[in-house]
Amino acid sequence: METINTIELADESIYPDEGVLKSVLGESYDAYCALLDLYDHRGLHVEWRYYKDGKAWLGKVQKKKRTIVWMSAWKGYMQAAVYIPERLIDQVYALPISEDSKAKIMNTKNVGKSKPCIFEIRDHRILDDLDTVIQFKITAR
Repeated sequence: METINTIELADESIYPDEGVLKSVLGESYDAYCALLDLYDHRGLHVEWRYYKDGKAWLGKVQKKKRTIVWMSAWKGYMQAAVYIPERLIDQVYALPISEDSKAKIMNTKNVGKSKPCIFEIRDHRILDDLDTVIQFKITAR
């Protein structure tokens, strides 16, 4: 029987501080720290908030007031989602990212008129692809 991972950080009273995130992310915590460095390098700011509709804490990653990435914590990894308008998705497929990342994006269902580009941050390897998509999102109009 397949085990389905569920989103962590569901308790509204427990803020996702360093200790909480270390316990949830485990071995992938170092990759999460590298992700935070990537955000800092791109001039992005992370704000953790509890969202009642999703019943979980989410990290909203912004450049000025524009949301670039949504983060959620799962047992053993951080998930980063970049929402790209449908009209721009072919440009994402043309980016220099791995075929695995492109396939995952293609196979993800649209949310409204956007395509979620979802990255599981388990180690440092995926960060280059995520950074490429982040740079695209920042400059795309």
